[in-house]
Amino acid sequence: MIQSMTGYGKSVLQLPTKKVTIEIKSLNSKNLDLNVRIPSYYKEKELNVRKKLAKTLVRGKVDFSIFVEMTADETATTINHGVVKQYMQQLRNVTQTGNSDDVELLKMAVLMPDALKTERAELDENEWALINQSVDAALEEIVQYRIDEAASLELDFKERIANIQTYLEQVKALDIDRIENVKTRLKKAIDDLKVDTDENRFEQELIYYLEKLDINEEKVRLENHLDYFLQTLKTRDSNGKKLGFIVQEMGREINTTGSKANFAPMQKAVIQMKNELEQIKEQILNVL
Repeated sequence: MIQSMTGYGKSVLQLPTKKVTIEIKSLNSKNLDLNVRIPSYYKEKELNVRKKLAKTLVRGKVDFSIFVEMTADETATTINHGVVKQYMQQLRNVTQTGNSDDVELLKMAVLMPDALKTERAELDENEWALINQSVDAALEEIVQYRIDEAASLELDFKERIANIQTYLEQVKALDIDRIENVKTRLKKAIDDLKVDTDENRFEQELIYYLEKLDINEEKVRLENHLDYFLQTLKTRDSNGKKLGFIVQEMGREINTTGSKANFAPMQKAVIQMKNELEQIKEQILNVL
């Protein structure tokens, strides 16, 4: 079962004093590219989070975020009263008037360094256990998203592989006419020269030339690659890199067939195969 590298997962956890939102987004990438954003008081758990993401998502450009919104009256940030008063007094001294507006002075004072102080929150292991469960829930959601996204890709792959198989059958059917066409053209070229020829030597040269144009091996290998691609799609694990390698091998056989075709109807079928294969190449980049 293949998976797409494009996905999205979200989980919201309501705690007594805060709401925690976990978001995971992923796009296609050759390797795993992790970008993790979490509040500073959860930083000691970042390595564990990265390991979990790497094990589950395997590959892709992944953005992971934990957003915390305080919902209780309590807050970790408070006004540093002594510092603010000192700032206000210094501002009064600067103005050297007795009618300074305290509200305006306060607005300026709270913008000064150290006017606000934040108490460092210690990590609550029980709280983190709940958050960790939410991370698992978000991961389950993004994995399911990837599976659903890949379902349409799989249908498209099967349709295009079937099209290539159809064009391959056309190539097989045209091969007999192609050989006769080559023989006729060579015979006509010799006749146009109006010279005496050794029929035995001509037959030998013709056989040698036709061997150079033989595409039986290419047809067999391409058919095997098509079957192997479909078999790989059915495997339990998604393996986009392996599918990509198989597609490369298909391209080699199709290109070689085209270069040996030397027959317009067959070359048209080869072009159609190339077109279908290019569509597969574009989509395979998004497979995990």
